Amino acid sequence: MSIDQSLTAATLSGVVDPELRRSLGELGMLSSVQVKRKRMSVGLLLPVVQYPHLNELIAQVKRAGSGVAGVEEVAVTTEVMDEEARARLRMLLRGEPVPSGTGNQPEPHDHGGALGHEQGRPNRFMDPRSKTRILGISSGKGGVGKSSVTVNLAVALAQAGHDVGILDADVYGFSAPKMLGVTDDPLIIGDLVVPPSAHGVRCLSMGYFVPDETPVIWRGPMLHKALEQFLVDAYWGEPDYLLIDMPPGTGDVTLSLGQYLSKTEVYVVTTPQAAAQRVAQRSAYAARKLKLTVRGVVENMSWFTADDGTRYELFGRGGGSKLATELGVPLLGQVPLVPAIREGGDIGVPVAAGAPGSEVSRAFAQLATSVIELGPARVYRKELTIH
Repeated sequence: MSIDQSLTAATLSGVVDPELRRSLGELGMLSSVQVKRKRMSVGLLLPVVQYPHLNELIAQVKRAGSGVAGVEEVAVTTEVMDEEARARLRMLLRGEPVPSGTGNQPEPHDHGGALGHEQGRPNRFMDPRSKTRILGISSGKGGVGKSSVTVNLAVALAQAGHDVGILDADVYGFSAPKMLGVTDDPLIIGDLVVPPSAHGVRCLSMGYFVPDETPVIWRGPMLHKALEQFLVDAYWGEPDYLLIDMPPGTGDVTLSLGQYLSKTEVYVVTTPQAAAQRVAQRSAYAARKLKLTVRGVVENMSWFTADDGTRYELFGRGGGSKLATELGVPLLGQVPLVPAIREGGDIGVPVAAGAPGSEVSRAFAQLATSVIELGPARVYRKELTIH
């Protein structure tokens, strides 16, 4: 049987790289495909030597190659891109025009007014064509489980079939990578950072760049610059949702997000007790002053369910519903207090992933459904742009 070489190459070009989530042909990672005597030889070009998920990628290539009629064996070899190919890959991932031939300079490009940093690289999340919903998970004070809610909501959204990322903007108390169970460092391709992932969720945090025991002692401009780089110098793809774990309070990070991500939807986390509700209310009012849309309230630690099914409201009741009423937004969910949330965060297995079907997992699944059903806060349409 004669094997169609062009069909074979097209089949392999369509394999999606699990790290960059785009096809090998689009990424320029397929160097050669040859078939001889029912044996297929595939050459892969890797951006870096220690490429994440390489075994998974090779397995996908072999499955695709084996599916071609007449092929009985698939052999895969790898080599590392030269600097020119790596530069072209960075341009592609940034959404910049890629020169068609070698030695060509990229043409000047317009970012459509999207806010970037001083070198002009764009904040693609603010592009009117971006489909990404930015969810700012906020609280007025620490200790209400905001990071736990962020991580488990992200996992629940991923389980619902969505592409999800977490930006850990709590630069003083970063915890999202550990709670999510991310074990890989970010992939660095030149000056481009690719966030690692776990449980189907990408995550970028200051925790990757400073040791755990090192305190971050920065003034506002440094925080502003770090968050800016997390947005414009990182390749997130085009996730359906980007959750931002915001620090407690109403300080510099909130101001920066108001400037860089004005389409952020704010979700306020509180506990049932009145004291927490009042502080969370200030956080919501601060967001509104920055013209960020407050979409809903999440009440955490709502009750503890004993072995006999009795519910104990350890932190009182009504704080979440009262806050939602005062803000004029819905109470989107109530999350019970269970040791599994803390245990899952400590070992890097979020309860939404580690205890499917449990009371608390169902609560996070329902919260994800409520967020999805709300839809985006604002509609950005290119044809409505005023020039």
